[in-house]
Amino acid sequence: MTEHPPRSVLLASPRSFCAGVERAVEIVERLLDQRGGPIYVRKQIVHNIHVVRSLEARGAVFVEELSEVPFGATAVFSAHGVSPAVRAEARERSLDVLDATCPLVTKVHSEARRFAERGDTIVLIGHAGHEEVEGTLGEAPGQMVLVETVSDVEALEITGPVSYLTQTTLAVDETAEVIEALHRRFPQLRGPGSDDICYATTNRQIAIRDVAQRSDLVLVVGSKNSSNSVRMVELAARTGTPAYLVDDASEIDPAWLAGVSAVGLSAGSSAPPELVDEVVEALRALGPVEISTHTAATETIAFTLPLAVRRAG
Repeated sequence: MTEHPPRSVLLASPRSFCAGVERAVEIVERLLDQRGGPIYVRKQIVHNIHVVRSLEARGAVFVEELSEVPFGATAVFSAHGVSPAVRAEARERSLDVLDATCPLVTKVHSEARRFAERGDTIVLIGHAGHEEVEGTLGEAPGQMVLVETVSDVEALEITGPVSYLTQTTLAVDETAEVIEALHRRFPQLRGPGSDDICYATTNRQIAIRDVAQRSDLVLVVGSKNSSNSVRMVELAARTGTPAYLVDDASEIDPAWLAGVSAVGLSAGSSAPPELVDEVVEALRALGPVEISTHTAATETIAFTLPLAVRRAG
């Protein structure tokens, strides 16, 4: 019987949690430690079902709207941000609010207010219905229009000054095409001082592209409502390599691995790193593997926690 060589598992780096996700999850964990449950969280704190279930088990209660939160209770805004209308509702209900909005999303909100104050029509590039997009649109609902594609840009009818912003978790290459189309339509277009697509999204996309080009199959660990995870799968597939999004190792179909000698593996920025370890073990159970890490960038960014949850020691 001929022995097959070990299957290569190419780990993309960076992968899994980014600084914004770590901050958001830690805010809820510290609140649960300090105050006990229930701690109410509007929407999923981050888009990952395993994170949500883990926090639920400790006493977090996830709600769709603040109307579900008892008057005066502790509530957390998710990492994706909220509109001014949601903040106003929280004040009306006398909620003790902890804001877990990613600082990079907060930056986009600040830009939206600044662009609106100078009288611009703001074109927001993003995915309709995404929580981050809903929150950003709420900063200037009368002056903002949403586009997703180049065709959407071609259909715009805008007079006067125009600026643009983007959702933080978009595909870098596709977004660049939309921005180019905006510049063609509106030569005086103004944008943010620095890219709105966040460093973590960009780094993970660069890493997964590099790994996909060396792999026969790509697996990205993440939930289906995680925009950055879905974009990673799409990007890997555009290299010509079959790519799948899995919430965890249980979703791997062994048929995907037939004839595969190299598996690229990464995780979206809201997926816990231990889920990647479990996928590696699942692959190991199917035969010998050789693990290698392919690093596209080193991340050292950390965001400060709100004062209300900081503790000495």
